Amino acid sequence: MEIRPAATLAITRDSDEGLQVLLMQRTWDATFMPGFYVFPGGAVDEADQRCAPYLTGGDDASVSHDMGVDSGGSHYMVAAIRESFEEAGVLLALDDQGQTLPADHPVFRERDGMVAGDQTLAAVCHQYQLALPLDRMAYLAHWITPPGPPRRFDTRFFAAAMPEGQTPAHDRLETIDHVWLTPQQAMDEHRQGTRLFASPTLRTLRIIAGFDSTDALLRHARSQPPEPAPNKPWPATRQGKPVSVEPGTGPFDEVRKLDPEGRGHALAEIVPGEAVPLADGVIRLTCPNPSAMTGPGTNSYLLGHPGGNWTVIDPGPADQGHMERILEVTGGRIEQVLTTHTHPDHSPGASWLRERTGAPLRGMPAPEHDQIQDHDFRPDSVPVDGDRIETAAGTLKTLFTPGHASNHLCFLLEGEQMLFAGDHIMQGSTVVINPPDGDMKDYLDSLNRLLEEDIRWFAPAHGFLIGKVESVVDWLVTHRLTREKKIAQTLADHGPGTLKDLVKHAYDDVPPAIHGLATRSLLAHLIKLEKDRRAVRDDEVWASTEAG
Repeated sequence: MEIRPAATLAITRDSDEGLQVLLMQRTWDATFMPGFYVFPGGAVDEADQRCAPYLTGGDDASVSHDMGVDSGGSHYMVAAIRESFEEAGVLLALDDQGQTLPADHPVFRERDGMVAGDQTLAAVCHQYQLALPLDRMAYLAHWITPPGPPRRFDTRFFAAAMPEGQTPAHDRLETIDHVWLTPQQAMDEHRQGTRLFASPTLRTLRIIAGFDSTDALLRHARSQPPEPAPNKPWPATRQGKPVSVEPGTGPFDEVRKLDPEGRGHALAEIVPGEAVPLADGVIRLTCPNPSAMTGPGTNSYLLGHPGGNWTVIDPGPADQGHMERILEVTGGRIEQVLTTHTHPDHSPGASWLRERTGAPLRGMPAPEHDQIQDHDFRPDSVPVDGDRIETAAGTLKTLFTPGHASNHLCFLLEGEQMLFAGDHIMQGSTVVINPPDGDMKDYLDSLNRLLEEDIRWFAPAHGFLIGKVESVVDWLVTHRLTREKKIAQTLADHGPGTLKDLVKHAYDDVPPAIHGLATRSLLAHLIKLEKDRRAVRDDEVWASTEAG
């Protein structure tokens, strides 16, 4: 799939409430991110290259250097200016006296022609003797859409001050609303499900939130441009043969971390029984229990050093071979066993290890109401949120993260900034939220809580190490809130109804063969909507409480 170059512009202004940013709502008819709030932006157009004679405050060579590209950096900046004019009615340009343009400048009559494709920015600049001031923009962030979505973009994010005297106006075609919000307001509304933002927008809002004025934001961005996003394959090994791992694929973050010089020795596969050192004193050992639900198998994490004591996190099922392998790697010197939760692919091995080594067990017991969980797991101590647990690899901070399971814990190895995430974060898929023990509202709250911690790596129970922590959390929250919005709309359009009535509409984008599984997710979302007072139920029939 072609990855198209694109650009977007975060237009900011100073206000009594603090630094605000202009956000546009995409039309609900859009095939990509319908209804989402975004910065104005879009794909780089070939015609953007014709604006070179009208650039001021920099040239292609200088801005390309700052952006880490060989050439064409100015094309991104011109695209950001053009898209802001078309979508938001804001034109970052100077007249022949070097002044920003007032709202009554005749160039604004050309906006409709540009939106329709009958006019180009270069022609407009020529006609009205305008200059495009690249020095009034700052390069803020870089995002490459990972594999999976129907469209992929290599997007550069820029920031600029709102031109004095102009007033934004959505185009009523691609954008149907606009709003000024502080970054914190935007992120709060996203958490509440009031407005939807995609991961790149949220990540950029987090950057902007660190500044109290436009000048401070632009100064910082100019002095510390973002590091280039990885866009080249990384050498690795799979089944004993050299391979190239593409950015955005499962193994990529891990093989780059384990093999920063690119010698190709890091494994691009999960091999059960293979002891994989992930950091100083951290080894991953994967149980041979692959399935549709467990992926390549359950990861056990062993914290310690040869000849010393070890901590085991998530020993997995009581698989004889896996248990013996844990004893082999640790020399049987296990001082404690921790579990993230008591699902049967995570905790049964803990009791086995205690019988063999006498190691105490730490975790939360299985909830009484859920009979599929491991009720044989009887912890010697129950960590609570914020507890510190000492290990030979460093201090673990306990995070209570209910949602996937009501007794779910994560453990943050603070020195390595590595979160042993259990099933809170899974690679390559979303986790199952299965009521009554699974709770969607708790899950979303627990995801957002991770953003308050200093985490650089997710070490999931299934899959490879995951980097880009904030982006992963933002994507997961956005994915769930997008589905929630669709379910709320389904309830309004097709309710009242039973789960069977509603699932075919709420999940019309997945094969009917998996509607049975989708029904459990639907129920989880409906329970959350009920807690938010947006839905009610009468026996098995659900109805919306929202007017219209």
